[in-house]
Amino acid sequence: MDAAVKKITDAQWSRMVATGLWRRGCPAGRDQLRRVEMNHVGFDGKVHRGVLVVNADVAASVIRIFTQLLEEGFPIRRMEPMESYDGDLNASLRADNTSAFNCRRPEQINAPFKESPHANGRAIDINPFENPWKDLRTKSWSPSSKYAARTEGKGKILKGGPVWRAFTEEGWVWQNIKVPDYMHFDTGYPSAPFKGPSATPYEAEESAPAG
Repeated sequence: MDAAVKKITDAQWSRMVATGLWRRGCPAGRDQLRRVEMNHVGFDGKVHRGVLVVNADVAASVIRIFTQLLEEGFPIRRMEPMESYDGDLNASLRADNTSAFNCRRPEQINAPFKESPHANGRAIDINPFENPWKDLRTKSWSPSSKYAARTEGKGKILKGGPVWRAFTEEGWVWQNIKVPDYMHFDTGYPSAPFKGPSATPYEAEESAPAG
């Protein structure tokens, strides 16, 4: 997989702050976050390089999970950090973007952000178009209802399937919310330091093992 775990660069951090993705009061700061660069299979069947911003204490787990998904050929549309979408959750969902850290804006929040797994860098949303969630504020599926049915399909997450297995074997939880949220995995709510396998934080920029 040739995955790499790096500290957040000055340029990336400046953009995260400028877009409001991080602001004063957010629970995970620059020192707790890591930039994980890794390969994934796209919907075109080719290998692409993606980036997730996660808490340092889940970085090793994330690499093991996505190494397994790469080996099994599970397709991921795109994997870009949230500042690529100006911190706008809805824009990221519409783009079918797989993302992790997001200290969400008040109008985009479902839980107090200090307890939120996403705001702590311990949650990942995968292929949101194929795996939507039910937004009770609008009583509709977001970003689309097209693939709301949990039937077999390209890029979809099903209980017992490869994505579900890869995450749950690492101690992550699927749909950790009271409404359907098929894209979402996290390590628990309220978010706390990860206690799963090999949860040692990456303290410095380094390359990570393939699995």
